[in-house]
Amino acid sequence: MSEETGSGGVVRRQKRKPWGIVASPVKAIVAALAVNTVLASRDTAAATGERTVRLPDGDLHIVEDGPSDAPALLLIHGNASSTAWWDPIVPALAVRYRVFRIDLLGHGRSAKPIARYDVPAQARRSGDVLDKLGVSRATIIAHSMGGMVATALAEQRPGLVTALALIDSAPSPGAPIRQALIPRLVPVPVLGQLLWRFRTDDRIRAGLDTAFSRDFDIPDTLIGGVRGMTYRSFTLSPKQARRYITERTLPDRLAALDRPVLVVFGSDDRRVRTAAAEEYRIIPGVRINILPGVGHTPMLEDPQRTIDLLLAFLAANVPQ
Repeated sequence: MSEETGSGGVVRRQKRKPWGIVASPVKAIVAALAVNTVLASRDTAAATGERTVRLPDGDLHIVEDGPSDAPALLLIHGNASSTAWWDPIVPALAVRYRVFRIDLLGHGRSAKPIARYDVPAQARRSGDVLDKLGVSRATIIAHSMGGMVATALAEQRPGLVTALALIDSAPSPGAPIRQALIPRLVPVPVLGQLLWRFRTDDRIRAGLDTAFSRDFDIPDTLIGGVRGMTYRSFTLSPKQARRYITERTLPDRLAALDRPVLVVFGSDDRRVRTAAAEEYRIIPGVRINILPGVGHTPMLEDPQRTIDLLLAFLAANVPQ
């Protein structure tokens, strides 16, 4: 397999061309099957649209779906998450929109360098990715910590961001719910590093449990995503997110931007107080929807109701 760098530093993985077909009928059949396998693998890669975008401070992994000439959406995940957390809702969105999913630096299949992982830097990288892909206008859909990154991107690049949909994003420092003892010990120097070193799938699953309603079965792919993070990216990302909303709350920041905003919360969120959604009321024209019986991650717990809310918002605020 080889890598070819196109314009803008986008790296696409390509299969090498198969050997020419030889005279022997048996070898010809074998070669033909090989060609078919290569072509099929190329088609699969094209359908998923996975690629790596090279940036000076770390390469980012993205996934693209939908028509190339449709309005662009950028989906930004939360802490300890990845592009996989959007899987259930992407097919419905990609019917009408060009959907980009990004693994933030330190997450998923993106680079995990020694970095600060601060929110403004994550936002800048997200904007750089859209620039390299030739996207000049995009609506941002973000989950949890991703809502901070989306807001920072809108602050930095108001001409780029057309609208924002925030899913269970803590608006202020008082909104998050105090977590159990072990998750609170992980950021503690020395002790936390020891806990991280000896983490197991069961411990990761227990840590992710509050990201969902109580009866949700957490997929193994989400466990693997957390396991693949570094201790630094896992602990610094939420610390920097808290710093961002402590400096100025999300509602205050968004109210000054004059952009359409949708806020979605689960009624049974165990990470952010559902009542905190009311803090967003100061944003002119904001739409706030509370999904009953849903926890912190509606796009995984109740994809259809989440899709319905997003499509209605997009239809009203995104030029088709």
